[in-house]
Amino acid sequence: MKRAQAFLFCIGLIFLLTGCTEIMKKDKTTGASSSLEPQSTAKFSDIPVPAGFKLLAQDSYSFESGGVRVAVLRYKGKGNPEQIESFYKDQMPMYNWNFLNVVEYGERLMNFDREAETCIISLKSRGNAIALTISLGPKSQTRKKSDKPVK
Repeated sequence: MKRAQAFLFCIGLIFLLTGCTEIMKKDKTTGASSSLEPQSTAKFSDIPVPAGFKLLAQDSYSFESGGVRVAVLRYKGKGNPEQIESFYKDQMPMYNWNFLNVVEYGERLMNFDREAETCIISLKSRGNAIALTISLGPKSQTRKKSDKPVK
């Protein structure tokens, strides 16, 4: 009898501790996890997308040729804009993207760049839903002073 009680006590303790860790991971205001994880599959392997966001294929396009990539990828998901902003600030440098700035005016625009490309990540909050847009393109070629404009 005592063994059965001890066993049930241990099982109860495991469930209690597991539940407590999950509660501690949750954001107190939104109930969302305190840190987001990237999806295992994304359109581009060097641009992460938070887990749980779905690609809206009919509203997206991408083009790759000769090392040049151009894309507008639209996703929809749930989350907290601050968490998603933190996600990108943490994740993008892991893929050699440099954080440039954030512009907020009803939506958030995060600007990243690297050698030959720029990436703009846009977040629009619609209640609990987030519209996420990833815009990717080549950097513009800057002219040298000695270069003459093309006529």
